[in-house]
Amino acid sequence: MFLKLVALLPVLHAVTLGADSIRVQVDAGTLTGTSDGSIQTFKGVPYAAPPVGRLRWRPPEPVAPWTGARDATAFGAACPQATVPDVIGGEPGRLNEDCLTLNIQAPAHAPQPLPVMVWLHGGGNNSGAGSKRFYDGTSFARDGVVLVTINYRLGVPGFFAHPALAAETPHGPSGNFGLMDQMAALTWVRRNIHAFGGDPGNVTLFGESAGGQDVALLMTSPMAAGLFQKAMVESGGWLMHLPSRAEAEANGSGAVGRLGLSGAVSMEQLRALPVETLLKIEPAGPFVDGQLLPMQPELAFAQGKAAAVPLVIGWNSDDGSLIAGPDVRPSWVLGHFDAAELARARTIYGTGSDDAALARAVFRDEHFAAPSRWVARAVSGHAKVYLYRFSYVRQRQQGRMMGASHGSEIPYVFDSWLQSPFGGRLLAERDWAEATMLHACWVAFARQGIPVCPGAPAWPAYRKEDDQLLDFGGSAVVRRGLDTDQLDFVEAHILRQDGLAQR
Repeated sequence: MFLKLVALLPVLHAVTLGADSIRVQVDAGTLTGTSDGSIQTFKGVPYAAPPVGRLRWRPPEPVAPWTGARDATAFGAACPQATVPDVIGGEPGRLNEDCLTLNIQAPAHAPQPLPVMVWLHGGGNNSGAGSKRFYDGTSFARDGVVLVTINYRLGVPGFFAHPALAAETPHGPSGNFGLMDQMAALTWVRRNIHAFGGDPGNVTLFGESAGGQDVALLMTSPMAAGLFQKAMVESGGWLMHLPSRAEAEANGSGAVGRLGLSGAVSMEQLRALPVETLLKIEPAGPFVDGQLLPMQPELAFAQGKAAAVPLVIGWNSDDGSLIAGPDVRPSWVLGHFDAAELARARTIYGTGSDDAALARAVFRDEHFAAPSRWVARAVSGHAKVYLYRFSYVRQRQQGRMMGASHGSEIPYVFDSWLQSPFGGRLLAERDWAEATMLHACWVAFARQGIPVCPGAPAWPAYRKEDDQLLDFGGSAVVRRGLDTDQLDFVEAHILRQDGLAQR
């Protein structure tokens, strides 16, 4: 009932203090942000208590209320990681375990509750921040969307399993703390976003790469049910086997052992370690913990146990750019094929003896293209799904790129090229038009669950028997059966490895 009531609120719960300052009341206290008269911005807003000291490797706890007005005009620290990420507007980046904050950009005046989009950044669940320059939400706010970007725990602070930790929480979720942070941020949005003009009953969760993967994982989590009503997965399609809790605990124990700690290790000892020491441990990631993720995600999708919400999912034509470079050995990707499979792959992909090119294409299809299509098939029986490929290359890069590289769709989705180091000065008119169109697709989906793209053909909902997607390559084109032989080959291989029948 509460959500229905706040969704009817016609105006922002905000007080304008002057030309540049605005205040908003949230459940923990008052925030002071900025407004330029059309867009209001709040940065570094805490959505959970700092996960430090005794709260390291614990589920996020509520924010302690504060008195007076809390300044929300600067980004919070990024979560600990190997390198400091760049941020919007040239503000200096910084790292700190006290990092569970979010940022909001919204229209300064909302005649009705607006759609909300919550962004999960990529970075392999080991790097990144919600403040990175291309995640600027100005264009979303301009177009009537409340945009929220978040920080969540990364690497070992965010994903860690150990027998001593399991003993602390025998009956509760443990280990997937980064996913818990994302859920805590969504819960904060549900409680507070009405104060910024947002509709808590119309939340689209979207993300790229590991952020997209996490969107897909949360679709399979019963603990995340109802926290979002639509989902968008950019180059994060999921069809890879996760470690079990026992495997994750064994990995955690081995990693701790390599730090030189001997004997039975307690959580007190581990929590006393400097965070810089934790960053030396080999990064971990999500695992099947039995509660937050009760089963392998591909099984949840295959059995119709994932959230039946409208979904946009797709990949970039050169997502394989992630493994480009002279230090990457093709055997790292192709080594799991037997001789017959490898010979067939060379034929299907037409690469001949060029195993570097084959590895790059197979990596794209194994990790992004085939999983995206597979998830689209699985979800299409329960909800509307829209499959895409992004293949557009910026005009100045055409002829020099093998396709749209991993993550290259982001400044088009956000229409945030003005935040690039060159301020958009090197863009051609066609580049700007592509950003306008793709951004409008995402906005339309957030509003109504149907991605209507201006200047493009109607985007058909995915059906296995049609196998249609929208290809964004300068001129958006509906394609049928794109790369069918390649994707069928890779999908069958993955599913055999995971013990699933091909769908």
